[in-house]
Amino acid sequence: MYLTGRLPLLVGLGVIPVILLAVAGADPWLCMVGWLLLCAGVACADAAAAADPRLVDIARTIPGRVLLGEGVQTELRVRNTGSRLLRGRLRDAWQPTAGAPLARAVIEIPPGESRRVSIPLRPRRRGELTSRFVVIRADGPLRLAGRQGRVDAPAAVRVLPPFTSRRHLPSRLARLREMDGNTSVQMRGQGTEFDSLREYVRGDDVRSIDWRATARAGSTMLRTWRPERDRHVVVLIDTGRTSAARVGDGVRLDAAMEAALLLSALATRAGDHVHLVMFDRVARARVTGVDGAPLLPALVDAMAPAQPQLIDTDWDAAFAQVRALTSRPSLVVLLTAQDAPEAARGLLGSLTSLTRRTLVLVGSATDAELHDVAGARGDAAEVYRAASAERAIRDAERFASAVGRAGAEAIADTPDDLPPRVADRYLALKATGRL
Repeated sequence: MYLTGRLPLLVGLGVIPVILLAVAGADPWLCMVGWLLLCAGVACADAAAAADPRLVDIARTIPGRVLLGEGVQTELRVRNTGSRLLRGRLRDAWQPTAGAPLARAVIEIPPGESRRVSIPLRPRRRGELTSRFVVIRADGPLRLAGRQGRVDAPAAVRVLPPFTSRRHLPSRLARLREMDGNTSVQMRGQGTEFDSLREYVRGDDVRSIDWRATARAGSTMLRTWRPERDRHVVVLIDTGRTSAARVGDGVRLDAAMEAALLLSALATRAGDHVHLVMFDRVARARVTGVDGAPLLPALVDAMAPAQPQLIDTDWDAAFAQVRALTSRPSLVVLLTAQDAPEAARGLLGSLTSLTRRTLVLVGSATDAELHDVAGARGDAAEVYRAASAERAIRDAERFASAVGRAGAEAIADTPDDLPPRVADRYLALKATGRL
């Protein structure tokens, strides 16, 4: 049972008869108690006359997946199986990060009929959003009181990474098509394969002259090469404590996901095999053996529930996961933080075991305002913040230098610019025949 705002108004109206009776000589306290008992009795009778909210069937229409930040409409089909008119309000019990409206939906359902109620959602957090039940408040005929009930109606929607870096994909695909088709590269390397023959022109690499074809054709013929396909690219995303740090409008883990998605979309169009593992001390997500169009849906679906873990990453175990995905990776892209070398000893100590066998890129999202903060000198507080920012910048430079000495390549940029930087480096490796 619950009470509405009308009941206090009804109780307040009793002041007038109580005063009149007191003027007439009646006991005012007795009159007040009598009025309160009358109001309570009317409220109980009103609640008893309300429809039973538990005599309701709930059916849902809800999408299984939605991108983070995008609005989506969910629908409830509410059927009144009781014998009384159901008039009241309904609340779908989504968690706060689902972005459901705070206002309750007003319903009025005659017996045996059903109504559809739309509940808009705008998720503010990636992962699995759930609603276990629906709460219904049924008003009495006088709307002084009513009955409240909970109806179990479990539902779930998976909120996927938004993949905002998709806007960089068309320009990178155009460069890939140019490199792979229209103008085949003339540089030979471990990442190139034979494409075709053409006549030699001044400026071409003489090492690519095919002397047998030249003898047959009677003119100097040149071999052209194209980036090799079927390479294995492994993306390792660190989900340890450093991935929880805020950079820009989100956390570092979100920026790493954007970089991984853009690189994966580009690599699969280039004909390479992409593997993903998200790891701290255990694997939080893993995608392998998926190629072509199904790759991106598989990646975003696996990434969606992964959240930063406030523990240090076990890098020996993480690199063992990389070796378990494929025995001969051609490129490993490690997305983590630029900690000070003293704090990143585990990573730097294990990195050499990986760089001996494959190319390794270490990408990190940094704060775009770090250099601006380092240059501020307004008051004492700004001086302290500037000193902290300068320390962070210096630690990042030392980390990048240590990564270079370990045989890998460090890439650091803002959350918006890191994905295209990683994609551009992948294309550069392809163009030079190193991949």
